[in-house]
Amino acid sequence: MILFSFPDYGHIARQLQTVPFLRLGQFTIARYDNQELYAITHGPVSGEHCFILGSIAPPDEQALSILLLAHTLKKEGAEKLTAILPYLAYSRQDKDKPGESLATAWIGSLLRISGFDQVLTVDVHSERDKQLFPLPLISLSTAGIFGTAIRKQRLTDATIVAPDNGAIRRCEAVKAAAGMPISDTPYFEKSRTEKGIIHHGPIGKVGSRVVIIDDMLDTGGTLVSACEKLTEANVEEIYILVTHGLFTGTNWTKLWSLRVKHIFCADTVPLRTDIEATSITVLSTAPLLQKSFLSSWDEGTR
Repeated sequence: MILFSFPDYGHIARQLQTVPFLRLGQFTIARYDNQELYAITHGPVSGEHCFILGSIAPPDEQALSILLLAHTLKKEGAEKLTAILPYLAYSRQDKDKPGESLATAWIGSLLRISGFDQVLTVDVHSERDKQLFPLPLISLSTAGIFGTAIRKQRLTDATIVAPDNGAIRRCEAVKAAAGMPISDTPYFEKSRTEKGIIHHGPIGKVGSRVVIIDDMLDTGGTLVSACEKLTEANVEEIYILVTHGLFTGTNWTKLWSLRVKHIFCADTVPLRTDIEATSITVLSTAPLLQKSFLSSWDEGTR
């Protein structure tokens, strides 16, 4: 097995070097003078199971580079090709609305025709994504990682709250991993209007300390709205656990004025270098990926 990792995910690749029979592959992505991309692989890959670890999120060059590298590896004889995309960009464009692009299906088709046999990601946005993908889409859960973080931070006495209906199952999985009682999870009813996101709730009993669990912090609209409601409900401390910390723009910084004490996010997306990270902890997903690699190795030896 050979792992080809893009630079932004080098920290994960280094942690995966302990996996038996996995070696790091070398490649070059560059541009000709006319700005066309080209890929070069350094070393044989014929008959190998190759993995590409990186991102297809903007800037668009990232997606094009991964697709071109995949096509090159298949051309060179790679037997099987797996994309490791910890954050699956375009996964929220999964609703078939008249006149609008269905980008989840589109990106899946591009990955397939470029040579990928399967895609490995972390906490995929919805089951709908798997239905739209024309190739196997494997989603790893961060429940174990989040459960460990809750125990280490001594937050097992806090109330786990879902920011919307879709996050309830994720919250229940984290509670189980943290060894917390499996009881009804308080949640919010969420609606979108022209003015933004509106929350109704919380529905259910919440204590003075709350942990909100969600798959993503992008602009922060959902979490800001939820925290406003929790503040109105006299919650004293709020902690946030998200898988994908995009931290787009500045709206999300309102969280610090809404009794949010700390944010935990997985390393599926490189943390922006301009963010003051004293109250943000990045959690490693390498253990999840290691298990997946060991499973692939075990299957290959049968």
